[in-house]
Amino acid sequence: MPKWIYPVMIAVGSSCYGILSTNIKLAMNAGFTASEAVTAQYMTGFFLALILFAAINRRLPNLKGASALIPAGVFTAATGIVYGKSLIYLPASLAVVLLFQFTWIGMLIDCIARKRLPNRGELLSLVLLFAGTVLAAGLIGTDLTGIPWQGWAWGMAAALTFSLFIFSNRKSVEGMDTLTRMLVTSFVAVIVISVFQSPEILWNGSLPDGLWMYGLLLGVFGIIAPVALFGMAVPHVGSGMSSILSSAELPVAVTVSVLLLNEPFSGLQLAGIIVILIGMIVPTLFERRRSAPPAVTEST
Repeated sequence: MPKWIYPVMIAVGSSCYGILSTNIKLAMNAGFTASEAVTAQYMTGFFLALILFAAINRRLPNLKGASALIPAGVFTAATGIVYGKSLIYLPASLAVVLLFQFTWIGMLIDCIARKRLPNRGELLSLVLLFAGTVLAAGLIGTDLTGIPWQGWAWGMAAALTFSLFIFSNRKSVEGMDTLTRMLVTSFVAVIVISVFQSPEILWNGSLPDGLWMYGLLLGVFGIIAPVALFGMAVPHVGSGMSSILSSAELPVAVTVSVLLLNEPFSGLQLAGIIVILIGMIVPTLFERRRSAPPAVTEST
């Protein structure tokens, strides 16, 4: 594949996460709990991964090296659990803002793991992303004093676990294709979810009562698409840069919450989205500038 496709895959995968908060809120408005919605997401995601694997590969999975994917499965499940908890206390837009803190947390984890300092392009990008986040989420002039502390805590926990999910995808597993990687990751995730969330949706009638619709959307956009895309692209892009590129999630989340939840939208929020998009491309511009050959001057 051409090199440019991997950053695009990261941006698309993170954009899929942008619709999750709104869909979970819609499920809650329909009378289901956040825990039931998250459980439906991961159970549906696993069964879809199983169907795709059986239909395309038609053979037993090669599980050599599968243990390396356990952290990815655990951290994606943990993100679903704590993010669902945050949505109990927070509006969808603010929950996304807190989750969005994975940009600098992910960069910090990458710098610690690789024993390096962020370069100027990364630092400028993080500043722009933070400023754009404040604007895009409509936080200016908003009274946040009534937000329970549990919402802040769960939201920041989601940012940490999502950063660790990106970091755990930094290495490819030799000899394992994308479908097998997705199947193993989703299997680990659904085991964790079944222990800590609401496995009773399999027998209490919630799924046929309408939960299956939300589970299908959440499974596709919260498990299948992002796990596959991140699994293929992060080893080529790196976890630090992937954290920056994943900022595509916020503009999508704000747009979907405005369209489906009728949350307010202003010119400042539009400006914030533009700033975020600029912040996403800054590291690429710096990288191109640094790798460009020096100009040749003609001698007289």
